[in-house]
Amino acid sequence: MYNDNPTIKNIDESKQGDAFFNEQIATNTSDNNKKFYIESYGCQMNFSDSEIVASILSDIGYSSTRDMEESDLILINTCSIREKAEDTVRKRLRIFDKLKDNKPGILVGVLGCMAERLKKKLLEQEKLVDLVVGPDAYRELPNLIATAEDGDKGINVFLSREETYANINPVRLGSNGVTAFVTITRGCDNMCSFCVVPFTRGRERSRDPFSILAECKDLFDRGFREVTLLGQNVDSYKWENPDTKENVDFADLLEMTAKINSDLRIRFSTSHPKDITDKVLFNISKYENICNYIHLPVQSGNSNILKKMNRTYDREWYINKINRIYEIIPDCAISSDMIAGFCGETEKEHQDTLSIMELAKYSMSYMFFYSERPNTLAHKKYEDDISLEIKKRRLNEIIRLQQQLSYQHNKKEVGKIHKVLIEKESKKSKNDLAGRTSQNKMVVFPREEAKIGTYVNVKINDFTTATLKGELVQ
Repeated sequence: MYNDNPTIKNIDESKQGDAFFNEQIATNTSDNNKKFYIESYGCQMNFSDSEIVASILSDIGYSSTRDMEESDLILINTCSIREKAEDTVRKRLRIFDKLKDNKPGILVGVLGCMAERLKKKLLEQEKLVDLVVGPDAYRELPNLIATAEDGDKGINVFLSREETYANINPVRLGSNGVTAFVTITRGCDNMCSFCVVPFTRGRERSRDPFSILAECKDLFDRGFREVTLLGQNVDSYKWENPDTKENVDFADLLEMTAKINSDLRIRFSTSHPKDITDKVLFNISKYENICNYIHLPVQSGNSNILKKMNRTYDREWYINKINRIYEIIPDCAISSDMIAGFCGETEKEHQDTLSIMELAKYSMSYMFFYSERPNTLAHKKYEDDISLEIKKRRLNEIIRLQQQLSYQHNKKEVGKIHKVLIEKESKKSKNDLAGRTSQNKMVVFPREEAKIGTYVNVKINDFTTATLKGELVQ
């Protein structure tokens, strides 16, 4: 997954078994004197959070820059999902620290999950940063920056049960003007044994639907044509009207968003298998502008490993859910996450993951080997007893199978005509444009008279494991 907009660099390392990595650099937005530079790593939620941070900083006179050397404030929005992700952040912090030698007044801050997990260690032991701000404390940035400017360290990693940033209008960093993220929930209550998110992002809470719909409508009015509703687990979205006591669930929210305008495409991420309902599936089927694509992480295809992971479903239940999706939405594309080499995983249990991939016919997947995270339930309860050599071998088998599945998935598209939302120029040629189908497949085709931000019909003539190639048709 690569975005060739010059203000955003996306590097998908999942094929090598590394954590999903993203670097986001803000563009200049005003002529104010103070400038900030921000990089984001990890999940889509971190990128959405960086846009909230940019809005807060803009309100206190900061403009954004793509050049870290001209900045007064450097922020790095971090991920703790794997050890490698944290190692990458530390390397970047050392580079920023050297920059201070040439520009002593510059401030460096760590935001996000790593800030919450490591807290004072980043300030007191490693002494590489001036600010440590957790994902629920971004409103405090002005005060924390002022504290750091006075020579003290600014830290706030308090986890809130209420914060949703509902009244903050995000600054769309490096935006293509066509697609945008809209956060609908924060935190997670699932407590999967391998995951740090409940500890770094706190308890789950849902944003009120009125602010979500207002943000989506504003984006559409400004020319955006696709929104992705974001949350650690969007399907558990639930909001109660304090006056009428009426409940709004995720299926309701999907329908309300789809009704804003039929030209506004709706995607969502991520779904937990236990929470995605028939009501959600029927609404996807009902509305053409709700994309026929579901990211449904399985993590393992073996019931014993799933129990250890505390995923709350077993193999048979997950397969039934996949079958139900295809029954209600026959042309749905389903993607997944897989973890190779979880604690105690046998060779047979690994084979169950390979077989469930074939049964589900995933269009693509994010694939990792298990990385033990401190203080998680798995860290406390199970031994990380699979060697790195075996983890990598199993991961490579998963990757090879997914490449085969993606190849077969895309091969079936040849000769079909798809409605494509044009997002950008192709990274290989300015004479080609690129956009995605409803099934989240990237399509490249000759530009002709087509324009970015519009819908076109494209006939598929060729393909790779990652991309469809076609031509415009009436």
